[in-house]
Amino acid sequence: MQKKKKNVFIEGPISSEFIAQSIAKHSSQTNIGAHAIFLGQVRNDKMEDAAVVGIEYSSYPEMADEIFDQMREETFAKFPLTCMHIYHSLGLVKAGEISLFVFTSAIHRREALDACDWIVERIKKEAPVWGKEILDNHTYSWKTNSVTPLNKKVHI
Repeated sequence: MQKKKKNVFIEGPISSEFIAQSIAKHSSQTNIGAHAIFLGQVRNDKMEDAAVVGIEYSSYPEMADEIFDQMREETFAKFPLTCMHIYHSLGLVKAGEISLFVFTSAIHRREALDACDWIVERIKKEAPVWGKEILDNHTYSWKTNSVTPLNKKVHI
């Protein structure tokens, strides 16, 4: 039987209600001793004469699904986790909103914390997800920590 791949993408920002529901679903799992959560929030960075008002995320979904599935498998092989969830936004996420939610659970805190940190670093380096920072002066700039087709400011 082929294992079902999990969809990591959520259209728009990740809501606090979604995060709370994800946490609440784990309260009945009494074999879990620790959870680690990473929430990536869009910053209102200043760039020369403009400020970031949001980030528009895009991806190559077929490739991303494969890479996220591989990351998940490698994380479970490396760390003794009870469970792990990854959610990443697509589309526009405004400054102050959440765009990445990584949630790891384990029997002990160290494993949950280490796994969460490890998977976040891998996502930043390897995931085919691109962020176009939308600026308040009607230009945009590709985020520098992602693989981008352009790395310059463009007027929109």
